[in-house]
Amino acid sequence: MDTKQPTLKEALHAAIWAKTLTPGQMARVEATTFEVFVPKGGYVCHKGEVVDNWVGILSGMVKMNNFSPSGKSVTFTGVPPGGWFGEGSLLKDERRKYDAMALRDSRIARMPAETFLWLLETSLPFTRFLLMQLNERLGQFIGLVESERLLDPDTRVARCLASLFHSHLYPGSEPLLQISQEEVGLLSGASRQRANQALQLLERQGLLRVDYGGIRILDLDGLRRFEA
Repeated sequence: MDTKQPTLKEALHAAIWAKTLTPGQMARVEATTFEVFVPKGGYVCHKGEVVDNWVGILSGMVKMNNFSPSGKSVTFTGVPPGGWFGEGSLLKDERRKYDAMALRDSRIARMPAETFLWLLETSLPFTRFLLMQLNERLGQFIGLVESERLLDPDTRVARCLASLFHSHLYPGSEPLLQISQEEVGLLSGASRQRANQALQLLERQGLLRVDYGGIRILDLDGLRRFEA
């Protein structure tokens, strides 16, 4: 786990959506939002469950994925620290349509649906944030479909890493991504060996450096533009 981690209160106050809340609104968020620990490989959320929380990542990393009846897994995206998800299911009052699993030991924040919906009713800036969140999420998944259908594995890995630095969805990302080559493969739809080959290529291009404990991003714009 990270050597220096924010407390739940610190993480809540650092969130983009919290910046414009009133003291009273923030007090309710602090009073009702709670933290849970999910070990590596554990489920943060289950497909088909009743959605009663908005979910934030305090530390670690979470992947959204689904399994086919035959057991084949498809990963939609990874969520690093600072990211929040599940607002769509809360707004539509539907059961969750995907699993969310911890790629490593993770600290998870859960804001009860009652608080989330109360903020939606009482805070216009929070409502604006959610509109942006949903729009950016849509763009992310459109890009994912394009990546899966049109791009080669090297480019998919580059775009996958770049997507973890979205300033609105994942504002807490640091230049050193604490992510393994196996995790890169899972998030980009490549085998560990193929992801490793892609990382070596991107390293030779000067876009990143594979360091002990993670991957250091050297040229984020270059990763976003990269095509093999």
